[in-house]
Amino acid sequence: MRARHPRIPTQWLMTDERMGEGLWDALNRLPRGGGVIFRHYTLAHHDRRTLYDRVARIARRRGLVLLVAGAHQLGKRDAGRHGRIGQQVTGLKSWPAHNRAEVIAGVRAGADLILISPIFPTRSHPGERALGMIRAAMLARGVPLPVIALGGIHHGNFRRTKAAGFCGWAAIDAWVATRDCKKLELNPRD
Repeated sequence: MRARHPRIPTQWLMTDERMGEGLWDALNRLPRGGGVIFRHYTLAHHDRRTLYDRVARIARRRGLVLLVAGAHQLGKRDAGRHGRIGQQVTGLKSWPAHNRAEVIAGVRAGADLILISPIFPTRSHPGERALGMIRAAMLARGVPLPVIALGGIHHGNFRRTKAAGFCGWAAIDAWVATRDCKKLELNPRD
């Protein structure tokens, strides 16, 4: 981890459009010092920026680390970027990985943490084959960076991922009450 970075949280919220108004409760359920990866890819730039500003105010007030997915900066309050971004990033750089080649690419690109997914079946990637614990553990083994488990993770099954070498977990649905989630299915690759 490069100098002057915030510490890397062990619990992360991945935002997306399915959350609807449940986003606000999810931000409050996330423990103080947790991390937020702001995605909301399908929103028009102005709407995405407006939503980001609201999330950033909550993140600052609650001591949450806020990363923005994608190459475009949305504000001065984010702590870094998430995605397969080759450019120099100010702050933390998280990298999504679904296989060994993507893990290696993240390490070579100077990522500070790697999110490996999907560990278990997930609504965000319907029909996509999950890695399972054995394959996920093999991907996490030997990575010289913190690795975060993503995909079907919740409070109850994180112990299994921790035993497999993951230092933290990220989720959407674990932070959102089911009734708050929209039926919209998305398939973002990062």
